[in-house]
Amino acid sequence: MSRIRLNQEYRNKIGNRMQVHLQQENTVEKQEYDNLKAEQIDLNDKAWALAEKIVRRAYPQEDVDLAWYLQNKYQNVNTIAPDSCFHFHYMGQVEERDYDNNPKMVDKAIEKHFDFRLNGSIEGDSDSYSSDKNYGYALYRDEINAQEGCNADINIEQEGKSSNPHLTKFQDANNQYLKADEDDAGYGKQWNDKYKLDLIGREYCRDRSIACSKDEFMMLESWKAEKGKFVRSHEIWIKSILTQMKEIKIGLKGYKYLDEAIELSNELGLAITDAEIVRTNSTGLTIYNPKNLADRIKGMKNKKEKSRAEKIAERLLYEKQAENSVN
Repeated sequence: MSRIRLNQEYRNKIGNRMQVHLQQENTVEKQEYDNLKAEQIDLNDKAWALAEKIVRRAYPQEDVDLAWYLQNKYQNVNTIAPDSCFHFHYMGQVEERDYDNNPKMVDKAIEKHFDFRLNGSIEGDSDSYSSDKNYGYALYRDEINAQEGCNADINIEQEGKSSNPHLTKFQDANNQYLKADEDDAGYGKQWNDKYKLDLIGREYCRDRSIACSKDEFMMLESWKAEKGKFVRSHEIWIKSILTQMKEIKIGLKGYKYLDEAIELSNELGLAITDAEIVRTNSTGLTIYNPKNLADRIKGMKNKKEKSRAEKIAERLLYEKQAENSVN
């Protein structure tokens, strides 16, 4: 039987299959991402409980209730609104220079901005008000990537590149699905409704700073750092896959025959056959007939952990069925 030549369509199919395989591998980078992702809800809940404690010391609930009463009674009263971001400060000391350029320690309010919204800034000083959608992309990666036309890894894949239609297309699709900027729909509403407090004062969090202890301030600083660590774990994991895919694409480009690409795939732990590649669509997904697809879906239900021997036997049976479907 003559060897099948490797064309660009087959290269793309195999490359797509390999990328999916690499994303599913239980690597150190993926474990770090998964472990940190599992901690995020509890991490945010604990930080929010602390923030609520600090805020309620400054704005007691009975005062908030009174403010709502007055605002609802009088049309010209507008003094209370819900908020999810705050400026907290404590009295500390910083080094300054006197007239003789000698160092001296002076008392100063140490202040920073803490934003609990889904797209809230992770880094920034007391004057910052910026959006960081990378946190939502990392946290809801699976949900975003399950949507057609979305890609939660797009900012990582396009890092260092100027704004372009490819980047903008996926960002717009991601944001439309996630709705992190919105308070009336989607994940943005679910998240922002959970982390919201009624505060007395003007509308924006930058218009007020609330006093806290140094220990409380440091705990909130740690919360922001952990969120940043999670976002970076997503970046490190995806970059490790992109680095591998770069080498794989170079190899695929140099191969002349399909069996060479199949051998590379098998060596990397992804067992595929030429029959699978020939009978797949452009994304590398096998086109099953209805009976085979139904059998595979039924087999996914109530599954118990299979032995290695059982997995090998199923794989051999699948490959035989794939070969028969081609003939």
